[in-house]
Amino acid sequence: MATPVFEEFDPVSDCDCPGCIHWRRVSPRALPGRFGGHPAARGALVVAAATSALAASHAVPALAAPFAPAAPHRPGLPAAPEPDTPQGSEAPLHGPGGKPTGSAQRTVTRTEIINRAKTWVAAQVPYSMTSYWSDGYRQDCSGFVSMAWQLPGNEWTGSLAKFGVKIKKEDLQPGDILLFHNPTDPQKGSHVVIFGGWTDYTHTYYTAYEQTAPRTRRQATPYAYWSNSDKYVPYRYKGLTTGAAGAAAATAVKAGPFPGAAYFGPGANNKYVTRLGEMLVARGGRAYYTQGPTPRWSDADRRATQAFQRAQGWSGADADGLPGPRTWELLVTGKGKSIRAGKAGPPAPASHGVTGYPGRGMFRPGANNAYITQLGQQLVKKGYGRFYSTGPGPRWGEADRRAVEAFQRAQGWRGGAADGYPGPETWRRLFA
Repeated sequence: MATPVFEEFDPVSDCDCPGCIHWRRVSPRALPGRFGGHPAARGALVVAAATSALAASHAVPALAAPFAPAAPHRPGLPAAPEPDTPQGSEAPLHGPGGKPTGSAQRTVTRTEIINRAKTWVAAQVPYSMTSYWSDGYRQDCSGFVSMAWQLPGNEWTGSLAKFGVKIKKEDLQPGDILLFHNPTDPQKGSHVVIFGGWTDYTHTYYTAYEQTAPRTRRQATPYAYWSNSDKYVPYRYKGLTTGAAGAAAATAVKAGPFPGAAYFGPGANNKYVTRLGEMLVARGGRAYYTQGPTPRWSDADRRATQAFQRAQGWSGADADGLPGPRTWELLVTGKGKSIRAGKAGPPAPASHGVTGYPGRGMFRPGANNAYITQLGQQLVKKGYGRFYSTGPGPRWGEADRRAVEAFQRAQGWRGGAADGYPGPETWRRLFA
C-alpha cells in the first residue's frame, strides 16, 4: 500500500467566518446535515427548538443544547480545541500492572502509523489519563502516539522526543508528530498530535490525529496548533521504514491507473492534476512549485513533468511536459529516476496555464513587442505567410490579425472564437 502525502480532508465546516469558528470551538460535534454548519443555519435550529419548547411547556433551558458538555478534566468548562491535556506518566502496556514488552524499537511504515491512528478515530476512544484501551495503550495524547508508533510501552510528552528526530516544517509527512512539552508544568499545555498531511498548498492547515477530550478525533488544524503554536516541534519516528522500494515509493500517492491525456494540459482542472503534482514533488520536483500542487493545470506542472521525463533520458516529444501512461506508471510505482537536484530556473512567460503565452494585452492595435514577432514567425512556419508583404515584425498590424484569424478558422472556430486575436488556446495550438 502506498503512503499518502496529502490526507484527504472533509471538514464538518470550512467556513472561516467568526461565527463558524466560534461554534466549531464550543460544539462537541457538527449540526446535523439538514441544518448545516453555518451560524445562520444554527440560528434556525435554535429558533425552531425554542418555538417548539415554548409551545409545549415553556422549556426555555432547551436553548442551551448547542453548547458543549463540560470537559471531564476541567469541571464547569466546555471542551475546546485547545486541551490542557493532563496525561499519565511512562507505563508498560495495560498500565502499571502490565508486563514490559521489551525496549526494542520496532520498525513501522507511514501507512501503518496513519492506519493505526484511524482505528482509534473509528472506535471513538474516550479520553482518559488513567484508562487503557484494549490494545494496552493509555487513552491520552501521548498514549495515542505511543500506539500509532507501536512503541513498546506508554510514553508521555516528556519522553516521546527520544524516539524521534527533529525535522523542519517543510519536511513534515504523514506519520510525523508535532510535540509540545512544557517542562515547568507538564499539565499545562503539553500536547502531541499526529500529522496527517497538509489540507492545501498554503501549508497553513493540516489534518491532525489526536487524543483529546472527549474522544479521539481527526480534523483540520491550524499549524502548528490552536494554541502555543510556536512551541510545537516536528519529530519523525526513528524506527520509520520505507520498505524495499525506497523513499520515493513511500511518498507516492495512491493514484490508480492513468486517467488519460485529456485530464492534463492547459485548461485542465481536476483531482488528477493535483495527484500528478504531489507525485512529482515526492520525486524531487518541489522547486518547480511556488504554490501548489493544485487541481488547475499550470506551467509548474508542465515543467516539473518535463524535468521528470528528461531525468529518464527522454527527449523531444517524449519529454513534452505532458504525462503519458509511461510517465504516470513510473510516478505511481516509484520507479525510474527522480528529478535531479538543482535550480528549476525561471519559468517561461505563461498565462492561463499556457507556456510562453504572454497574455492578450500583448496583441492589440498599437502594441509593439517581441511576442508579436514570435507570433508572426510561427504563423509563417505554419503556412500563413501569404498575409505578410514585408515579413513579421514587432508592431501589431492587420497582417498579424488576418493571419491569426485564418489559423483560427482552420481550427473550425467561428464568430468571436476567430476574431484574429490570439488567446491561450490559439497560442497553444500554434506552437504545439
